[in-house]
Amino acid sequence: MTASKMSMLFLMICVFGLALFEPSHAQNTQQDYLNGRNVARKQVDVTNITWDTTVATYALNYANSRKGDCNLVHSNGAYGENLAKGTGSFSGKAAVDLWVAEKSKYNYTSNSCVGGECRHYTQVVWRYSVRVGCARVKCDNGWWFVTCNYDPPGNYVNETPY
Repeated sequence: MTASKMSMLFLMICVFGLALFEPSHAQNTQQDYLNGRNVARKQVDVTNITWDTTVATYALNYANSRKGDCNLVHSNGAYGENLAKGTGSFSGKAAVDLWVAEKSKYNYTSNSCVGGECRHYTQVVWRYSVRVGCARVKCDNGWWFVTCNYDPPGNYVNETPY
């Protein structure tokens, strides 16, 4: 085998190895955080939410502060907030999917959760929340911590999300 073919083979092996063993940015882009959220909002006639770098910076700073314990403790800041964590390749998209899946537990008529948690979903579709920023960090224990913050916040008592 020639040196150039050996180099090409080595390069292909390295790229393949990185694809298998390095955490991918796939499903963790700004658009990945927005897509599922905006599909859910469209289903209830709420306008799309947009990415906000200031809110995303807040989310990243808070996520970094949770790296040591990975506990799902709210920041109690000025923004609305959804938190999730998972193992393996748990992605930002997976977190959004979990929150949107709570739709089945939300009863619009009574404006209440039925049979489980639904307040992550109601924050996702909150009509007055128009900006979002999210972050995903790997915790010291190997888990992934995901936070999305919403501006302005939602989930006000006795108000419907849409």
